[in-house]
Amino acid sequence: WLLNTLVSRCGRFLRVTKQYLPHLARLCLISTFLEDGIRMWFQWNEQRDYIEATWSCGYFLATCFVLLNLIGQLGGCVLILSRNFVQYACFGLFGIIALQTVAYSILWDLKFLMRNLALGGGLLLLLAESRSEGKSMFAGVPSMGESSPKQYMQLGGRVLLVLMFMTLLHFDFNFFSILQNLVGTALIILVAIGFKTKLAALTLVLWLLVINVYFNAFWTIPAYKPMHDFLKYDFFQTTSVIGGLLLVVALGPGGVSMDEKKKEW
Repeated sequence: WLLNTLVSRCGRFLRVTKQYLPHLARLCLISTFLEDGIRMWFQWNEQRDYIEATWSCGYFLATCFVLLNLIGQLGGCVLILSRNFVQYACFGLFGIIALQTVAYSILWDLKFLMRNLALGGGLLLLLAESRSEGKSMFAGVPSMGESSPKQYMQLGGRVLLVLMFMTLLHFDFNFFSILQNLVGTALIILVAIGFKTKLAALTLVLWLLVINVYFNAFWTIPAYKPMHDFLKYDFFQTTSVIGGLLLVVALGPGGVSMDEKKKEW
């Protein structure tokens, strides 16, 4: 009874917000790229010097790295928000994620690697949303059905998104942490397999929103302290994953999901 009530209320919420939710989702999704692109502008010298010192690549290549990040991220955000060349913008942002993963040695930090993969999941969902019915960027690739590429992009996006929540699990032996881990893990599994997907994704959005505001309150830290930048980065990265989950809420789980299979049963 309680689950049916929640599903019913979730459906009413979606009907009321269906015109605005995709726009909010896209804005949240690109927030970390927008913030990082602006940071590249204001911290130009610091970012260039860091890359030059870390990789011994010289002044010119370090400058090119910062410039590519600045133009690639801000340009991609503008294209996505204006709904122009969204697929190309997403591929560009995929490239930025890969470049930063290597340049900042994120590849060897499991927590940040999983969060970058979660960002990639959000971009996959955005690609699925932007893929028109008449045209396919997978033209010529054999598929089981006309919409199967979109369905598998949605599946991949869902699976990658839940990696963010795996970094939030706490292995403390107290009642609150155990309860949070159990509830969080159950919701993660529901989103990944696509069962009661919209309700589970919306619950994760609310949970992650509370955690983000509470733990990543960078505005409470003076700007000159290193922790300010760290929390700010974490805050906007988490906001982008919230955007990906909002796309799941708005679009549904896609064809490769238990929710879709139930319709066939």
